[in-house]
Amino acid sequence: MDATSSAEDRLTGAPARLQALLARLDIDAPSVSHPPVHTVEDALPYWAMLEGAHTKNLFLKDAKGALFLVTLPMERKVDMKALAPMIGAKRLSFGSADLMETCLGTRPGALGPLSLVADPDHAVHFAIDAALLAAGRVTCHPMDNTATLSLSVEELKHVLAAIGVEPLVVTFPD
Repeated sequence: MDATSSAEDRLTGAPARLQALLARLDIDAPSVSHPPVHTVEDALPYWAMLEGAHTKNLFLKDAKGALFLVTLPMERKVDMKALAPMIGAKRLSFGSADLMETCLGTRPGALGPLSLVADPDHAVHFAIDAALLAAGRVTCHPMDNTATLSLSVEELKHVLAAIGVEPLVVTFPD
């Protein structure tokens, strides 16, 4: 299988693998379907229907090519220079949409912690804001920007453990 077909498989097959994983873990999270949303602002009217801390997700790479998914509360401002040492990186920049699709089987607007299902080799390091873990519930896309789920923090941790992801918990200064 070449790199193109592998990326296409991740993009088309990963959402189905995610749904199968959620079913296997007996996670039936509240959800809302909505038109495609590409920004936090677009999603706000639909997120209001769900309980949980609403998230934004950053797909980043560093100067050495290491990849990161950083999940934080939607209202959190991010200083990339301050974030870099917190996650063990140097000179962070945004990863391209093509790289996101190749590595996480996700298009811009649909990125979230559940996208890590498409990264069995753990090429992408995952960092999450400690404030989200204290929130009780978090909202995220199921690799599709036409739906949003509300997961308990325990459910999210269960999914991450099932796919072998140990998140780096980051505490941002207020």
